[in-house]
Amino acid sequence: MNTFLAGPVSWLLLPVALFKGLGVRRTVPRLPPPRGRPKGQIGEGEAGTRLLIIGDSSAAGVGAGKIEDTLGPQLAAILNQASGKTVAWRNAGANSATAAQVRDYVVPHIEERNLTHVIIAVGTNDAKNFKSRLAFKKGFGGLLYAIHARWPDAEVFWSPVIAMADVPALPPSLGFILGLRAQIINAMGVQLCRERNATAITPLPVEGPGGFAIDGFHANALGYKHWAQHIARFIQDESPAPSSSQRSE
Repeated sequence: MNTFLAGPVSWLLLPVALFKGLGVRRTVPRLPPPRGRPKGQIGEGEAGTRLLIIGDSSAAGVGAGKIEDTLGPQLAAILNQASGKTVAWRNAGANSATAAQVRDYVVPHIEERNLTHVIIAVGTNDAKNFKSRLAFKKGFGGLLYAIHARWPDAEVFWSPVIAMADVPALPPSLGFILGLRAQIINAMGVQLCRERNATAITPLPVEGPGGFAIDGFHANALGYKHWAQHIARFIQDESPAPSSSQRSE
């Protein structure tokens, strides 16, 4: 549907979304993030690549059984295997957080400063909570400014909202309505990334229900691996090509 029409149509369907959403809330279990230290590294010695995964519950790894199965360490392992260099990672996520909440309550409390890459995982809760285009612009736009101010040398990537119709926990009608809200969020997010020196990667393609946790909403270990592989391709594309002298060595 045209993004211009997605807003009014979704607002007309808000009563349906509320009714269906209450049903999902009653039946879907609420999962905690996995236990374990939300930081580490793959490889020995000083890390040349230092990752931050920041955002909502997915950034915290909700849905994975072990911290090693979350997005941060899985992405670090892929980059380490591709480059042979040590990669440090840090997960920083908050359950149910919107972009504005990540800006206000997560960014200020991250102690690491010398990051090379920041991966943002927000937007799903903004879509689910029917945040307006303007509210998301303020929240996500401010988050991008805050990230650049705190980590001016880091490459910044945003992973947009997946196709909500493919989320197993959502009834088809609710998936359709939230898909309209996600369409609004994703369009604004891509525009803001273009304007504020960040890379909006393509939305993660959903390859069936096998990548979802028991709640049917968050990723499981396989889902986080698929997501990490998807993000890694964009990070590697941003890496400078080796010079001719390096290639000849």
